[in-house]
Amino acid sequence: MISTQNVTLRYGKRALFEDVSIKFTPGNCYGLIGANGAGKSTFVKILSGEIEPTSGHVSVTPGERIAVLKQNHFEFDEYEVLKTVIMGHKRLYEIMEEKTALYMKEDFSEADGNRASQLEGEFEELNGWMAEADAASLLIGLGIPTDLHDKLMKDLSGTEKVRVLLAQALFGNPHILLLDEPTNHLDIESIRWLENFLADYENTVIVVSHDRHFLNKVCTHIADIDFGKIQMYVGNYDFWYESSQLALKMVRDQNKKKEEKMKELQEFIARFSANASKSKQATSRKKLLEKITLEDIRPSSRKYPFINFKPEREAGKNLLAIEGLSKTVEGEKLFENLHLVINKGDKVAFVGPNELAKTTFFQILMGEVQADSGSFEWGVTTSQAYFPKDNAEYFNSELSLVDWLRQYSKEQDETFIRGFLGRMLFSGDEALKKANVLSGGEKVRCMLSKMMLASANVLIMDEPTNHLDLESITALNNGLIDFDGTLLFVSHDHQFVQTIANRIIEFTPKGVIDKMMTYDEYLESDEIKRLRDEHYA
Repeated sequence: MISTQNVTLRYGKRALFEDVSIKFTPGNCYGLIGANGAGKSTFVKILSGEIEPTSGHVSVTPGERIAVLKQNHFEFDEYEVLKTVIMGHKRLYEIMEEKTALYMKEDFSEADGNRASQLEGEFEELNGWMAEADAASLLIGLGIPTDLHDKLMKDLSGTEKVRVLLAQALFGNPHILLLDEPTNHLDIESIRWLENFLADYENTVIVVSHDRHFLNKVCTHIADIDFGKIQMYVGNYDFWYESSQLALKMVRDQNKKKEEKMKELQEFIARFSANASKSKQATSRKKLLEKITLEDIRPSSRKYPFINFKPEREAGKNLLAIEGLSKTVEGEKLFENLHLVINKGDKVAFVGPNELAKTTFFQILMGEVQADSGSFEWGVTTSQAYFPKDNAEYFNSELSLVDWLRQYSKEQDETFIRGFLGRMLFSGDEALKKANVLSGGEKVRCMLSKMMLASANVLIMDEPTNHLDLESITALNNGLIDFDGTLLFVSHDHQFVQTIANRIIEFTPKGVIDKMMTYDEYLESDEIKRLRDEHYA
């Protein structure tokens, strides 16, 4: 178990945390959430001992081992991959190194023999004989093939290093596991493997993630950082979000009888508990949810931007026809002889590991890049709004946000522009910020504002959830579900793709796979598995 007692952290006059007392117990997985800048990563560092609080303290049950997902990708560059994973269990690694040094001594003394015997006993207790096999199993589960296990870390790519460091944190069954954004740089298969690993994990897990699907799969509790405090809620992320909305509704329904509200809550919980998997975490979560009372659900003070795309005119039937499109960049063939017809009302998620192919395809459709051959034609009634992956060029300006957004608005009145910015959480003086000093998340909210003002009937979005906090991702997700137009988009957010897309197109080395189905249907389909094997062979 790990807990905090009256933890406060101050930077100058600003208190990031104030008198936080909270307990994390074995058998549970806690999702640590909060707006960008709320201090999620900082709190993980306080728990791990990397940052000392200004006052208060962290308690860990004596003898329990904490493992942390390391963020420094160069720390182990001179070590072999397998060894780097085993180093996750510091004591076991020390024993292995000391044993090796002893047995290599030419003048092996009686004292050395006694010491070696001691080490062998401890090695046995820590299940050391299985260390290499366990480490290899974790690596394979996370997509690091056997032929890389003996290579040095410095010879691996950035994404491969991240996976090795994740295997290192998981190694040796730590009592307390601290994971900050563990799904970053993982593909779908690796994320699913990690979800399954954590779903049956018997110890304490504390995780920070912007991936709602992941939080829903693994979490038994949500720890919400808000105004320097941390509130604990039973359930996964969706339960936290939906129950806080339900609590808001109940506050408004003052005249409803308590019995009616209780019935509504019970129906709500039953819906969330239905179809739960049989994993340890899901079973534990179900039992906890069944004990919830009306007093346990509370409205959140979290603010959500208002995201609503309204097309100015309806598009006709002929939307987009692509004929024989080909593109090669620096010798890499991105796609060849591509034929596609996009229909009115399609919400198409473009998937597949080749990021450059998807981005370049969008750039061609928006006239930013020329195809090598082939053609495409937009329907005469279509209008497009584009969200590029890299938006830096839009913000090289000293303009205030009011003046920046005014460039893209038919309505030039300052009251209208300020009202619009307010709905996107830029209120008061924030609307006078200069465009070139915005954070990544603020830039995304500005780009979404620009797109809403365009009133287009076709939206093209390349990774729109990057840099956004969970509130903005949720608001954008809901806005695109409600959008009554055509959408072409790329996203790595599983829940985002699953809840929005009605068509999946995957770019592969041997052409595209194009199916009218949801993302989960696509991932579960045996026919798609067979097609993917053929296309990637």
